[in-house]
Amino acid sequence: MIRRRAAVLGVVAVVDLALGELPNRWHPVALLGRAAAYLDRLLTAEGQRDTATRGVLLTATAAGLAAGAALGVARGARGRGAAGFLLQALALKQTLSIRALFDHAGRVAARLEAGDLAGARAAAAMMVSRRTDDLPPGLVASAAIESLAENLSDSVVAPAWWYLAAGLPGAAAYRAVNTLDAMVGYRSRGRFGMVPARLDDVLNWVPARLTAASLVLARPLPAVRQVSRLVRDAWSTPSPNAGWPMAAMAHILGVRLEKLEHHVLHAAGREPVAADIRRAQRAGALALAATALAGATACWRAGE
Repeated sequence: MIRRRAAVLGVVAVVDLALGELPNRWHPVALLGRAAAYLDRLLTAEGQRDTATRGVLLTATAAGLAAGAALGVARGARGRGAAGFLLQALALKQTLSIRALFDHAGRVAARLEAGDLAGARAAAAMMVSRRTDDLPPGLVASAAIESLAENLSDSVVAPAWWYLAAGLPGAAAYRAVNTLDAMVGYRSRGRFGMVPARLDDVLNWVPARLTAASLVLARPLPAVRQVSRLVRDAWSTPSPNAGWPMAAMAHILGVRLEKLEHHVLHAAGREPVAADIRRAQRAGALALAATALAGATACWRAGE
């Protein structure tokens, strides 16, 4: 079973890199987001947006629907040979994103390289939730690099991890929780939003640290003492997970990554430029390749 899942992941990576994403209109994650938004409006119609019980209900419903649909696909694929293998790969493809992540970062770099700051800000706004319309070039580059690093974990390593650990339902449930965290998991939503936010923290605990380790192994730090500085920076962000891949990326590139009024990672580093976004893309690709190789080796040794 574990070898089959590893093989499915390999096919998914090839399909993703070749074809990219479905249009939002038909993408299952976008459909899930719209369904979750509808449930959100129903559950908060009375204005009690800080009720934890409603947050639990929303999270359980969304994750349960996603996992149930994935379980149906997995059962339908069972015993169907190559057709079943392909069906499971196509379903898993909808839970992770590699090409789109790198493409978004590349657009920011291209606009900065062309001297189009307005275009770079607009491209960065597609990647991050922070305001970008008044950011200088260095902070635009920082936003793109941070988003690339964080989403290496959220959009690639984490769904792959949960697929290997719990099959297609596990990957689908993870994606549902992660989507809810992006939609309602903010402090402004009180206890209601903290339910998916905290569950997302739990689900991303291992993938975030695995991503950080993969980045450092793929592009070793120039000095061993930087590991302690990286760990310190990783804990300086509000999120218990996002800081790990972002801090790792900052240190291996030697750049300062900053989100105004929130955090500074590798404060001694230089200000990032467009070329550093390209370097971050290469480092991310190497890290994913290293993770895939290590995972494939472990799965092969684990056997059926």
